[in-house]
Amino acid sequence: MEQMSTAEARMMPQPAPKKIELIDVKKSFGNNHVLNGIDLTIEKGKSLVIIGGSGTGKSVTLKCVLGLIKPDAGSILIDGSETVGIDQKERDELMSKFGMLFQGAALFDSLPVWENVGFGLIHGKRIKRAEARDIAIEKLKSVGLKDSVADLFPAELSGGMQKRVGLARAIATNPEIIFFDEPTTGLDPIMADVINNLIVDSVKELGATTLSITHDMASARKIADQIAMIYQGKIIWHGSVEELDHSGNEYVDQFIHGHADGPITDETEDV
Repeated sequence: MEQMSTAEARMMPQPAPKKIELIDVKKSFGNNHVLNGIDLTIEKGKSLVIIGGSGTGKSVTLKCVLGLIKPDAGSILIDGSETVGIDQKERDELMSKFGMLFQGAALFDSLPVWENVGFGLIHGKRIKRAEARDIAIEKLKSVGLKDSVADLFPAELSGGMQKRVGLARAIATNPEIIFFDEPTTGLDPIMADVINNLIVDSVKELGATTLSITHDMASARKIADQIAMIYQGKIIWHGSVEELDHSGNEYVDQFIHGHADGPITDETEDV
């Protein structure tokens, strides 16, 4: 067999670098084994959505990556570096790479909109308030909100507007990695699609890597490059959005089509 030349090797497509990697991650709460060995990789600049029913481990997986929960076993690598068990200083430095859109937006009621958006800039990046306000207003504009919204309080906004503010806050620090926790929960289908489009546009502009969890299949199909399904604490399928409808996995088929009959409900009835 002829040996490949250096020039030919350089012309071969190179695998994208891994931004986030979970290796055999496990987490239990007493006798409740929530994560039973999660293996997952997200390439740099890609969007992965984890789907699955309630109680299957989606949120716990996300919290483990964020460092809010420490796994019992396994590795979580960010840019190839271990993050499980790192000290607080290292954790603080790591958090500067992250942005987060929480379920329900999770805005601070006592702060005006601009200060909600600029919170990470002021308290994380130590940017002066006047500059943070200017950046916040620009981010608000990028998600389709007017300058006049900046001085309102969250209670004065509709649910859809609160989600937009939450997205503006998530992207305000130009993060390398963004997490989306059920980004369309509580929204009507039209506003949900608006938020999905804003997510796609914002992530594309930043070139960020994203990890999302949702049970909304319309949202998953819109914002994902890759989809992984979690069931009973394990990833049972992982593939591209284009492959989803032809997964060959009966659990995935039941979930994405919302069928009452199938292996998921059969196993639930047997419990």
